[in-house]
Amino acid sequence: MELVPGDDHVPSTSPGVKLTYEDYLLLPDDGLRHELLDGEHYVTPSPSARHQQVLLNLTLLLGNWLEANPVGRILFAPFDVVLSLFDVVAPDLIYFSHERAARLLDPGKLTGAPELVVEVASPGTRRRDETTKRRLYERFGVTEYWVVDPELDVVRVYRRGAGGFTRPIEISAEEGDVLTTPLLRGLQLPLPDLFRT
Repeated sequence: MELVPGDDHVPSTSPGVKLTYEDYLLLPDDGLRHELLDGEHYVTPSPSARHQQVLLNLTLLLGNWLEANPVGRILFAPFDVVLSLFDVVAPDLIYFSHERAARLLDPGKLTGAPELVVEVASPGTRRRDETTKRRLYERFGVTEYWVVDPELDVVRVYRRGAGGFTRPIEISAEEGDVLTTPLLRGLQLPLPDLFRT
């Protein structure tokens, strides 16, 4: 299979056939990120060095805060989040409380929605992160969704309201903004620290 930049959708073997989690488990362990969105298979090549640096920064910042405030835990890709039989994602980073972990965490996967999902956008995934995956996370009850954009050094924060996600809040490293969340009271993530190289 040849990967074409920006085109990461792998068509099903037959039109109208939806792949399931059981099919997903049979996919090759090839170092690429495989996901099922409404039964359709998507594969993403390895991310860029900038993507990985921003993800590392975020993991360290959140991990250090959770070490001092042990209210839950984070995991980063690759780790399966099984939202339904036809929807299996591997977000860049997830946070879930200890209470949610007790209900949903298995050794190799989370079966259900974490409280927080973070996707670090890249040219090949940006549109899907902002549309398809945003709608998926909203539908399955994710409380908060962050789209981290390392090209613009901004974070778009979607928070659950009465009818689903509210309009995103966009914060910027250039403005010196600090990311906070009601999920983790007291957490302050200065965006210049998140996007440092």
